Amino acid sequence: MDKTSRRNFIKTTGLTTGGLILAPFASTFAGTTASDTANGFHLPFRQVHLDFHTSEHVEGIGKNFNAEQFAKTLKQAYVNSITCFGRCHHGFIYYDSKKFPERIHPHLVEKHLLEKQIKVCHENDIRVPVYLTIQWDHYTAMRHPEWLMRDTKGAPLGPSYFEPGFYRRLCVNSPYRDFLKESISDLFASVQEVDGLFLDIVGTLECSCRYCTEQMEAAGLEPSNQQDRRKFAVDTINGFKHDLSTYIRAISPDAGIFYNSGHIGPYIKESLEDYSHLEMESLPSGSWGYIHFPLTSRYVRTLGEDYLGMTGKFHTAWGDFYSYKNQPALEYECFMMLALGAKCSIGDQLPPDGRLDEPTYELIGKVYEQVARKEKWCTNVRAVVDIAIVTPEALDPSSFSGSRTPGSIKGALRMLQESGKQFNVIDFEQDFNAYKLIILPDEIVLTDAQARKFDAYVANGGKILASFQSGLDTDKKQFILDLGVEKTGDGPKDRQGEYAVGKIYGSGDYAEYLLPEDNALGKALSKSEYVMYIKGLPIKAVGSSEVMANTIRSYFDRTYEHFFSHRQAPSSGTVSHPAIVKGKGTMYFTHPIFTQYQHNAPKWCKTLVVNAIDSMLDNQVIRLDAPSTAQCTVNEQDGKYIVHVLHYIPERRGEQFDIIEDVIPIFNIRASVAFPKKARKVMLVPEMKSLSFETKNGRVEFVLPEIKGHQMVEIS
Repeated sequence: MDKTSRRNFIKTTGLTTGGLILAPFASTFAGTTASDTANGFHLPFRQVHLDFHTSEHVEGIGKNFNAEQFAKTLKQAYVNSITCFGRCHHGFIYYDSKKFPERIHPHLVEKHLLEKQIKVCHENDIRVPVYLTIQWDHYTAMRHPEWLMRDTKGAPLGPSYFEPGFYRRLCVNSPYRDFLKESISDLFASVQEVDGLFLDIVGTLECSCRYCTEQMEAAGLEPSNQQDRRKFAVDTINGFKHDLSTYIRAISPDAGIFYNSGHIGPYIKESLEDYSHLEMESLPSGSWGYIHFPLTSRYVRTLGEDYLGMTGKFHTAWGDFYSYKNQPALEYECFMMLALGAKCSIGDQLPPDGRLDEPTYELIGKVYEQVARKEKWCTNVRAVVDIAIVTPEALDPSSFSGSRTPGSIKGALRMLQESGKQFNVIDFEQDFNAYKLIILPDEIVLTDAQARKFDAYVANGGKILASFQSGLDTDKKQFILDLGVEKTGDGPKDRQGEYAVGKIYGSGDYAEYLLPEDNALGKALSKSEYVMYIKGLPIKAVGSSEVMANTIRSYFDRTYEHFFSHRQAPSSGTVSHPAIVKGKGTMYFTHPIFTQYQHNAPKWCKTLVVNAIDSMLDNQVIRLDAPSTAQCTVNEQDGKYIVHVLHYIPERRGEQFDIIEDVIPIFNIRASVAFPKKARKVMLVPEMKSLSFETKNGRVEFVLPEIKGHQMVEIS
């Protein structure tokens, strides 16, 4: 399927919002099913990603590998797919290579390690994709420094030669690309029954090596111009993926193909045809944190591909030998994948002797045994959602292709997830009419065409919640989206000559105050002023819009000339400008409220946003009377609804990252679900225990007696 055909397929099937679109502003089904993935590729539920980056300074590689023990350990751990290694970041090969015998690990005792891993796994119905490194290859980098990516000063990208690690980047515009193709053909020729390829470290980076410079000049681009280098970098990596996938499919048309860059965002759409499926590397203890996966997956599930989440068994991250994640943490990470429509992958690293670490697979088995019992209710599902959040990555997709997610949308995710809202993450290309409400968090500036699309959405009955600079033109001069407000200035400048609006200052130097009115937005808030630590945009309400809350000035901004106590000055009681304005189908917050929540989580900020959402939306998918530490999702499966409720609490017990050690049950949780059919049964699954329920005004109401970690409920 070519790119145009693929895009037409996605648009006509509704997969830009992840699945079947019912009617405008009805709760939307989003996600993929076995019958509607764009290329028909489907993944097993229980995968292990078995790293094997192995130094040449260690002997006896694979000496204790035993094929039968290998398969037995995997089967006992309920594993039905495992990624094994063809070539690692050290640059070594772990099979009997015909074309590159010099690259076989110099101390590989079991010369047919990969072949035997595949053979015994296939005999036990375990899928085996093969790992190949792309931009990191220490063996190649040391022997072919002329193939390394270069910065504008001509220095290689990555650490110096005297720092440990294999992190110098190789350029795929150099002859290294020819080697990669030859290595792939060598793999398929040397190893039988390769199920697919996991191609790692495929990032979009500017390069000023001679190969890139010559190709840029030939294409009419200027190598000294950063914008041209960036454009060329995007074109390079997209062209590389298409070239390599074409080459792979000529050898093996049905092989799985995935290119890993550690994050998936809108950038991927330009090359999505070159993937068979998607895998989301997201180790919460390895810099991704517990926000990355639930946020990114809500975008990935709209793309029409089968996908899996990838965490790790490690206490920290990759290469952390003989460390073990707490079982409740691994449960939470895998069950969250199920709740968000993904399959599961757990990262491990094979010790040099080739024998799997038994305690690791005891841990994995305890979790995957539960996944095996649950997956019947997680197959062929679509999420049921009310809301979409536009990701800031959509503003410039290529600039985020190797990064994590921006702070504003993290704050939005936290607010909605903590309040039980059902939502997707989208870009500008997707079908707005599939959602009742679209949130534009803090920084979503718009082109004329994008603004017209949003205006048409509102005219058709849709609702928009926007904040801070969202809705401004791309120059941030004026509002191009009709939110019932006008910008009246840029606000004060600080001592560095930078505008203070939207900036975080350690002592709240430019803080101001918000006074809720006696209206729907003030629910659960006292009739008092609330500090807004980040200064908002000066605006005025226009037309028939309604001011829902005002901004109150402090006595003065905090400088060396005038300051008050330890932090911001108190309220002066003087209204500065509106803080929240209700327009026709819109609600606008002048402060960067989502960035603020991500920064230090003022509950009043979340309360204001949740009250705004509730005032704009009727008959939301689910209402759950649970603490904010609970998370819930609703999926549709063959006319049934599957409700997932999770209750795990990450804690920052060490300085580096959050952990989960305990499962704290909660009891007697009331739920109300908008179900479009007459409900005949509400049942705890996989326990198959019926619950009593009532149906009121099209909503199914029931009580969950206990949630101990993760509970699924089937409504049929």
